[in-house]
Amino acid sequence: MTTSTAATPEFCQGIQHFGPLWDNYSRHAASAAIKADESAISDPRAPDAVYQTLLMADALRYLTLQVCGSKGSGHPGGFASSAEAYASLVMLGHTNIVTEVGHHAPGFYSAMFLDTSLEAMGIKTVTDLMARFREKHGLLGHLSGAIPGLLAPAGPLGQGQHFAMAGALLHPGKLFPVTIGDGGMGEPYVLNSMMHFNTAYPKVTNFLPTLIWNGYSQEHHSMVSRFSNAEMIAYWKGHGFKEVILVDAKEFDDTNQSSAYADSSYFSHQQRLAFAAAVLAGVDRAAKSALGGTLTAFIIKQMKGTGVHTVGAKSHNLYPADSLDKPHMMEGLQRRALHPEAWAIVRENFVRAGGGPAAKTAVTEYVLELAPLGKLPIHEFARGEKAVPATAMGGLVAYVGTKDKRYIVTNADGNEASAMKNINDALKIRHPTVDPLYNQEPEGQVYEPLNEDACAGLAVALSLFGSRAIWLSYESFAINGWPIVQTVAQAMAELRRKTPSIVTMFTAGALEQGRNGWTHQRPEIENYFAAQMRNGNTYPLFPCDANAIQVAYDYATNSFNKCMVIIASKSPLPVYMSVDEAQHAMEAGASIIYESKTGSKGMVVFAVTGDMVFLPVFEAKDKLEADGYKVRIVAIVNPRRLYRATDVAWDTVSEPDNQFMDDAHFDALFDADVLLAVSGGPSAVLEPVLLRTRAAKRDTFAWKRGETTASPAEIMEFNGLTGEAMSERVQALLG
Repeated sequence: MTTSTAATPEFCQGIQHFGPLWDNYSRHAASAAIKADESAISDPRAPDAVYQTLLMADALRYLTLQVCGSKGSGHPGGFASSAEAYASLVMLGHTNIVTEVGHHAPGFYSAMFLDTSLEAMGIKTVTDLMARFREKHGLLGHLSGAIPGLLAPAGPLGQGQHFAMAGALLHPGKLFPVTIGDGGMGEPYVLNSMMHFNTAYPKVTNFLPTLIWNGYSQEHHSMVSRFSNAEMIAYWKGHGFKEVILVDAKEFDDTNQSSAYADSSYFSHQQRLAFAAAVLAGVDRAAKSALGGTLTAFIIKQMKGTGVHTVGAKSHNLYPADSLDKPHMMEGLQRRALHPEAWAIVRENFVRAGGGPAAKTAVTEYVLELAPLGKLPIHEFARGEKAVPATAMGGLVAYVGTKDKRYIVTNADGNEASAMKNINDALKIRHPTVDPLYNQEPEGQVYEPLNEDACAGLAVALSLFGSRAIWLSYESFAINGWPIVQTVAQAMAELRRKTPSIVTMFTAGALEQGRNGWTHQRPEIENYFAAQMRNGNTYPLFPCDANAIQVAYDYATNSFNKCMVIIASKSPLPVYMSVDEAQHAMEAGASIIYESKTGSKGMVVFAVTGDMVFLPVFEAKDKLEADGYKVRIVAIVNPRRLYRATDVAWDTVSEPDNQFMDDAHFDALFDADVLLAVSGGPSAVLEPVLLRTRAAKRDTFAWKRGETTASPAEIMEFNGLTGEAMSERVQALLG
């Protein structure tokens, strides 16, 4: 271990190895290449800029490896192969960087440490950095937008490009690079989503996908590792990219490496500088192209694990045996070790890049101003009237879009198919082909790529970055886009700023889709939503009618840092609640929509989530009343409010909500001789009621599985959701 000296910067406390000054250090690093009053290097071709870019790349590699080694855990290899590209972006002042690769987390944390952003977390030295890495209340193993200076989370592959596109859309004139690993290019829709976005928003090109092409995935060669350079360029151009700039380390190799993917850290110092110069010039050209209106990609090609303890897929992950006292780890660190003076120069450049530490300059460090909406024009339907819930909500979505021109509605299967044509009529589908018949206009606010991942991705990215958006889908297909919603919901729970909630609405529930068969009958995703309720900021909402859905949309749209999931039908259904009653139900969690005036055989309570499923519930009510029972029907519209406070991690999230129904009000709703908990989907959303009810005799009626049927009544019968079955069960329970 090389000990530090009096001249060593204080932040270097904990660095285990220091090295000598590089050749020509005094010539090229006498002062920081980014001057005190500037936010970027002035000339990317200048030898000083190139020299200090390579210093920064090695500083990032060193910290990435030592931090991971401190825990014998984490992922150094992927980021190591990106280091010259990342350093180039920083030196050029482009610091609003997101990534598709959660495994690059230790590199991004190293960058935030070097620009002082992590000081907001009390991380001031390398010792602090190691202590807090992969620890609670520290630097989690994969990126989180809650870390000062970082824009967005990164966990599941195939998500990062959505954040870059949202940033570009909301902040014209700023560049949003997104690093993408070639191991993740097999994930759904990475290039496809960017291609569709460019078709819809051809002028928004200020995002820069930066492919880290290192030949390997987590545990094997990447599936694109056999591409030639020409094939890789053609692959990107085939997805609409007009400018594709590729810099291949192999072209600078003076060590006769056998692999097509060269490890540039073994080149001679002069060739390392030549490679860094090519990357810096290429990134500069790519950034200017993207900012200038051309859809552009940059590709850096070099071996995974360049400059760390080993290479290839073996460099991806550390294990307990890869500790800092092991020879292979020490050798890797010593090869990258920098002199204390070099560390000082690297930090100086980092702190100045982009106008200051990312924790103070990144676009997501500030609350984005929102257009005022005023009071939403809720249309009150009369009780007993039939109305389509989806259409009723569509009118409010259209209103919000006219008030907030940044508002974007995403939908893969089409609003018209979900009885929400009124949205398209008002806001127009964004499409380069003008066609009034299909409500198409180039400046429309309805974004309709034909995959749910792209719909969900753009909507939630906009919400995370501070703007309003809504994702509309069929419930049966929502699972295809839900992973990024869950990712962002968790990120919102951690954020240090307010941002509009993620709002989604899923129509065409299983009970409506008889003719389409089981392919359109997949309400099991409601169990996913139900599980997320305990997270603290996720709210599945079950409006029972056209009044309640308008209240649900108002409630969701005017909330912050939450995940709001509205589930409703696109069929005409009876109205059970007034608007005032629906507002009370939304705040309380549930409300009585019917209660018998008489009945001598006992009280039967139906606790119900859904809307169409109330039809057989009311049929059961008629049968039971005729047999002398008293019946109460309770609509559960906001089940999270029915949990006990101790069931939910409400106090661990941003914008906490500790409103839960107390025992007295709960018992007044649900005390019964028999309680039947009924759902048009699966039963998990009924858990809060089943946990708390005092009814000794209780049962559930819920979805079982799909089938092709001619009507909703037939599919409900197939699943045992009939009035007759419910009334018979009550009588069996009561003997």
